[in-house]
Amino acid sequence: MLIWMRSEPRENEARAPMVPKGAAQMVEKGWRVVVEDAPERCIPTDEYRAVGCEIVPVGSWVDAPDGAIILGLKELPEDGTPLRHRHIMFGHAYKGQASGRVLLDRFKTGGGTLLDLEYLVDDTGRRVAAFGYWAGYAGAALSVMAWGHQQRGELLQAVDAFASAQDMASQVRATIDKAPSALIIGALGRVGSGATDLCKAVGMTQTGWDMAETAHGGPFPEVLRNDILLNCILAHEGAPVFVEADAGDAKRELSVIGDIACDPESAFSPIKVYGQTTTWDVPTLRAHDAPPLDVMAIDNLPSLLPAESTDDFARQLLPHLMQLDELDKGVWGRAQETFRTHL
Repeated sequence: MLIWMRSEPRENEARAPMVPKGAAQMVEKGWRVVVEDAPERCIPTDEYRAVGCEIVPVGSWVDAPDGAIILGLKELPEDGTPLRHRHIMFGHAYKGQASGRVLLDRFKTGGGTLLDLEYLVDDTGRRVAAFGYWAGYAGAALSVMAWGHQQRGELLQAVDAFASAQDMASQVRATIDKAPSALIIGALGRVGSGATDLCKAVGMTQTGWDMAETAHGGPFPEVLRNDILLNCILAHEGAPVFVEADAGDAKRELSVIGDIACDPESAFSPIKVYGQTTTWDVPTLRAHDAPPLDVMAIDNLPSLLPAESTDDFARQLLPHLMQLDELDKGVWGRAQETFRTHL
């Protein structure tokens, strides 16, 4: 077994899918564990070296042996090269995204396999590892901060990684003069739980919706009666639309949308007033001017809390990484079948 943890080419990405403690267990099992040196990673490379990992240069996974399993998180460089390895990562390729079709073509040409972390599920269909809680926490924080700035006629400026969740909550409280109302859709899931906890931490009133409240399929006029909407529902076929494309022209209290699930390229997106992600440098986009309607749609929110999110995710994923020598069974077998179906 050769597990090769690559560096993350995306800017502002300091997370990792595996921590040294987990790598040590693989080494003890007799596996070869290779880690690319990545100064931006929230865990120093020397901590991996100390537990027996081999350290190699950034981006050297492209020359790894054919049998290597390449472990990463976010997208690969978009250079069009065929992909011959088995890759564990978030592919964002199964919901009709244009970039997803390109990625699948690269796997088809190279003969490799995508083991998509979003579709790594147990026998009940529940995901076994997710960054959702910290995505919800960070997404809610930025959305409330955007609302606070909006009340003063300002836009939320560039953001950077926060020292801790406590520091993030403190900065949110310092941004708002009064507590806005928020509607959290998907409140009972991992993402919704994180969003709920942030709202509670800063003293906000929040309403939580889940399957029972959205089962009728819409329309949902109640959405427009809250200051902030926090969407925690992943885009999927049959998903109801919570915000129509013409919502900006409607009579509304709604002035900030935090699309934490954030999949604007998908035809199944439940938020129709925007069509592109936002960034750390420009955290919101203005979907409507008068009155303002701002959308926060950053697609790597957990990276704003890299230490907490890495520890949490790696703990969830480790038991399944330890079963990589049985790729045709369990969660890995299901992930391979999902890939073949979409291919």
